[in-house]
Amino acid sequence: MSNKKYTVTAALLYANGPAHIGHLAGCYIPADIYSRFLRSRGDDVVFVTGSDEHGVPITIKAEKEGLTPQQVVDKYHKIIKDTFEGFGISPDIYSRTSNPVHHQTAQDFFKTLYDKGKFTEETTEQYYDPKAQKFLADRYIVGTCPKCANDKAYGDQCEKCGSTLSPDELINPHSALSGEKPIKKSTKNWYLPLDKIQKEFLDEYIAKHSHWKANVFGQCNSWLKEGLKPRAMTRDLDWGIKLPLPDTDGKVLYVWFDAPIGYISMLNEYFEKHNDAEYLEKYNVGIRKSQKISSPLTPEGGLAAATKAPQSPKEEIFLQNFNATAIPPSGVRGQGASFWNDSKIVHFIGKDNIVFHSLIFPAMCHEHGGYKVADEVPANEFLNLEGDKISTSRNWAVWAHEYLEDFPDKQDVLRYFLTSNAPENKDNNFTWKDFQTANNSELVGILGNFVNRVLVLTEKYYEGKVPNGKYTKIIPADEVDEDGNIQKGIVSKEYDVENEISVRKLSIFSAIEKFKFREAVQQLMNLARSGNKYLADTEPWKLIKTDPEKTKDIMFSAIQITFNLAIFMEPFMPFTAKKLFKMLNVSDELNSGTIINHHQLPAGHQLGKPALLFEKIEDEAIAAQMAKLVKPVEVPPIVETLTSTASQKPNVSFDEFAKMDIRIGTILEAEKVEKADKLLKLKIDTGIDIRTVVSGIAMYHKPEEIVGKQVSILVNLEPRKIRGIESQGMILMAEDADGRLDFVKPISTIKNGSEVR
Repeated sequence: MSNKKYTVTAALLYANGPAHIGHLAGCYIPADIYSRFLRSRGDDVVFVTGSDEHGVPITIKAEKEGLTPQQVVDKYHKIIKDTFEGFGISPDIYSRTSNPVHHQTAQDFFKTLYDKGKFTEETTEQYYDPKAQKFLADRYIVGTCPKCANDKAYGDQCEKCGSTLSPDELINPHSALSGEKPIKKSTKNWYLPLDKIQKEFLDEYIAKHSHWKANVFGQCNSWLKEGLKPRAMTRDLDWGIKLPLPDTDGKVLYVWFDAPIGYISMLNEYFEKHNDAEYLEKYNVGIRKSQKISSPLTPEGGLAAATKAPQSPKEEIFLQNFNATAIPPSGVRGQGASFWNDSKIVHFIGKDNIVFHSLIFPAMCHEHGGYKVADEVPANEFLNLEGDKISTSRNWAVWAHEYLEDFPDKQDVLRYFLTSNAPENKDNNFTWKDFQTANNSELVGILGNFVNRVLVLTEKYYEGKVPNGKYTKIIPADEVDEDGNIQKGIVSKEYDVENEISVRKLSIFSAIEKFKFREAVQQLMNLARSGNKYLADTEPWKLIKTDPEKTKDIMFSAIQITFNLAIFMEPFMPFTAKKLFKMLNVSDELNSGTIINHHQLPAGHQLGKPALLFEKIEDEAIAAQMAKLVKPVEVPPIVETLTSTASQKPNVSFDEFAKMDIRIGTILEAEKVEKADKLLKLKIDTGIDIRTVVSGIAMYHKPEEIVGKQVSILVNLEPRKIRGIESQGMILMAEDADGRLDFVKPISTIKNGSEVR
């Protein structure tokens, strides 16, 4: 039992929308696997995450939905929390940055830096919307990206090409609030001199962490090579954590200043709550070394599943086990800070957060002086969906809460697939077909098949009891001839079942410790493959007729593989582990250190009833998921109608425009496309011919209401198949600021085929 201390964090998810599979694969499932593993081997770990409830994305969402920012974060905090619970993700605390303890911790942090003279005060010209009478945060400024010409780039980032931007770099910037061109106005903010901190600390800090994942270390070095610049740690906004300084109304902490401090404030919150005996009794939480735990082997209870109450007196045991009674350093608040500074700190994030967790937050902690910096930052790359970047604005995503509704008993299938397909070193791709194959071929065909064969044979031969046998050493079948003799010239490698389990265990543990979760889950599956090959080589269903004693050894060994599979799979597939433990008739409450010890079920142990671990996913279920993914039809820039808040696009030549053959046509028929909520199949008289067009307008127009309407149609667009239907053109639509689509049509009836010039 190692008994080391770990603070494990997963990026605080913006509470402006639900979680999707990219979030799960990016950091939440990896963080959960790592935390479950640490708990299982007996470490003192606190896994911290929660909702990031400040910043411009929240206010933008509030305006779009007609809610207050607080109503938005309340809504999505619950959705995200329930979703994580549904997937068995087991933080010791899932909190939110709107909590008072976080406001206080973040303000203390800022004030300490301020009192130490770590900030520079600068009055600069910032973008201001005279119509809305507000300073504009970077995300409220929209314009054309200078690098890829995307006309919907934000003032801090272009989501199309991924470039980091500043508002001054945008072409034709305009306010996302009013659509007006912003002006520059003077305002004072507080800057962290990252250029100075780079020379004094960050260069050496990053150099000492060359063992970090290549994508993290490489990105950090790229930023450092370019040279860091001072960055404002305050913003002119109404929504956020108020500055703890006089005469600073209308100013809040920069969201990327306050958000990572959330790990510390939530750790404080965790210890404050868990130091209360009544709280421990009520919520049945607070764990570690001396007591039994449900977490490595029980996913039930969701976010509280990580822990069970220690023996009375609860608070003394809790503080004893965590050594959380030390006096915090000056300028540091709460017992959580003591644990933070005495633990190994591991940040799980996506690649878009690398600079903040690897450079800016360490710079903040170093300048503060009261908090240690991160030890590990195992960031993942992005997960794409069906070959395209996940986009919440385009609804091109697999929403995690919807998956739970559609596959209520297959949480572990997605956990397994996202782990085995994780974007650990480069962007990776999720396809529903690959998901189906992973379930049917690997989970059903390999892991589930092995377990079922072992338990059914044990039930058949020994009435479900572990036979009185011993581990076997079997020569693989491909090294013997038809008569069972060792083939000449081939060195015998004995198949040692006990050694096989031990080797696979060490491989799994080593991979997890190195944050190679894909490799770890592959080693788990390889143990199941070995089990299947072992049964195929030894054929106990035949051997029992001629050598029942040797068959006992084979089945005893196969049962031990099954038992250890249950133990090793728990960090990856907690629900399946619980199900398998029930079939093995083994308590799912085991002492800390379970996973590092050698385990075997004794002879005579009565197993439970066999059942299928996994079930096949049929084509119909996959087709239903694909039906939800309707790519928006790309409108050529030349004919896309600008919204009221959009800026003018780059100029085109007359010759380019003249290539477009736009005609007036009449809709003759309209019907919904099967299993596609957004698509209508239209039959249109273009004056040239009668053709079929598939259009994504079903959310705004009912089929029966648009028959007979005249429309503008691009007739010389290259045909393309959409949902198996060949679409021979594109209807021109006007899109307002709210995203509603309406027809571009003549004000009076005009002959079909008339050209639009």
